[in-house]
Amino acid sequence: MASFFAALCYLVCEHFFMEQRLSDFNHPFFIGIAGTGMSALAQYLTDMGMRVRGSDRYFKKGIFNESREKLSSMGISCFEQDGSGIDQLTDLVVISTAVEDSVPEVQKARQLQIPIVKRSELLAWITRSKKTIAVGGTSGKSTTSAMLFTIFQEAGLQPGIISGAGLVSLIREGRIGNAKMGQGDLLVIEADESDGSITQYEPDTGLLLNIDKDHQEIDELLRLFGIFRSHTMHLFAVNQSNALARTLSVNILHDFSIDENSQAGYVASNFKQSGLSISFNVNGQPFSLDTVGRHNMENALAATAVAHQIGVNLDICSRALSNYHGIFRRHQVLGKKKGVWVIDDYAHNPAKCASSIEACKGIGSRVIAWFQPHGYGPTRFLRDDFVKEFARVLRPEDQLWMSEIFYAGGTAEKNISSLDIIRELQALGKPAFFVENRDQLLQGVRPHLSQESVLLLMGARDPSLEEFAKKVWEDI
Repeated sequence: MASFFAALCYLVCEHFFMEQRLSDFNHPFFIGIAGTGMSALAQYLTDMGMRVRGSDRYFKKGIFNESREKLSSMGISCFEQDGSGIDQLTDLVVISTAVEDSVPEVQKARQLQIPIVKRSELLAWITRSKKTIAVGGTSGKSTTSAMLFTIFQEAGLQPGIISGAGLVSLIREGRIGNAKMGQGDLLVIEADESDGSITQYEPDTGLLLNIDKDHQEIDELLRLFGIFRSHTMHLFAVNQSNALARTLSVNILHDFSIDENSQAGYVASNFKQSGLSISFNVNGQPFSLDTVGRHNMENALAATAVAHQIGVNLDICSRALSNYHGIFRRHQVLGKKKGVWVIDDYAHNPAKCASSIEACKGIGSRVIAWFQPHGYGPTRFLRDDFVKEFARVLRPEDQLWMSEIFYAGGTAEKNISSLDIIRELQALGKPAFFVENRDQLLQGVRPHLSQESVLLLMGARDPSLEEFAKKVWEDI
């Protein structure tokens, strides 16, 4: 009976929370605060003046954690994931979809009848308080969000941002870089389709970059992005260059395209890549960015199309993007040593990996790409697409190396290996190799590295990838 009464009280608290406003809370607690999505919201609420606390399974006594240090430097109290961080002052607990009921903080919150909300629900609350631009699509969300933020800053609009990756410009301020509350009324956010949370937002402006197989089947992605479109209040812009995205167009004059013959309102043309820089025109306005790849021209075009329709002149967009510093682990150039460029990238689905390899072809004469897939389920789901895309982009002089799938724990069925993808590529005559332990990668690729080649490192979700890339760069 006692447990039934506690559960009833908890449900009452949850209903009560939904009737309140975000400003009614002062002491939120984040479970899994080191995660990209969670740390962004924690920083944003801190910027709002709240006393934020949080815990994470990666926080261990006596072990350095960079995220913990940066959060602590902002005044956010960080705890091990043992329940000790929640007390009588805690008035809201925020969780991600990955947090299970067995986590001590969840149990304690329920005992104390503290409202619990998901990260996406909290983000939806935040978006209602601002003139929000939501960036959706299966690729390019972080980059395009960062570009929009950069443009709005240059225009003096003092925007805010909640992103899935750290902006270099914000990292240089000592922040994690994935969030900042601006003083203006504009807020740029990533709208994530992977967990379905994209359907919870009602943005003033919706931007759809692309629709490719990733996390969900195409039919489900079309359904989710269709709801995203219907929930957008005013402007909805889509990429006419993407076959599936353009089926959701509302008005082609609001849209953008890299097809020079397109009737879209914003068209990019005259693409050129020279080393680590690209140039192109948008509706006749010259643009030049210190980044690589046609996919980044597409991202810049998307950001420009939306910014211009919100009221920013094309020349301001161009000037802003000429000073765009990029985002963390998105084609992040670690440097050039012994004639070899080393680049670290977050690419993790077939389309992203293919675009990343393509972009590197303009930097060096040979691309040696390494990829670590994440999750047995996602790898199994995308297996055929990985084979198809890698086979398409690999030239005879290029190479693909893969290490074993990153496993974050849980009850996954381990009935697929990276070796399965490598063997299929080898059967197609492609230069593909398997190195089970990534620490042996350099030993394997060193004989193949030559002057003006590119060593491209790709992978996501694994928090140790940054350190791995740094070690490769140091040891090359």
